[in-house]
Amino acid sequence: MIFETWYYEVVSIDGDYAHLKRTDEETEELKLVARALLPPEIREGSRLKYEMLQYEIVG
Repeated sequence: MIFETWYYEVVSIDGDYAHLKRTDEETEELKLVARALLPPEIREGSRLKYEMLQYEIVG
């Protein structure tokens, strides 16, 4: 099984959910993700890497 790596930026946080924008490809769509799946220290503007079914904060 091959896992891809995707990069996102946290655009906004709305209660238990965060709206993520993909930064490694051109798209206007936002992805709605439960905060329970994200690192607890995320803030608006945080940059994330999604790989192997996990999100992590990147520089």
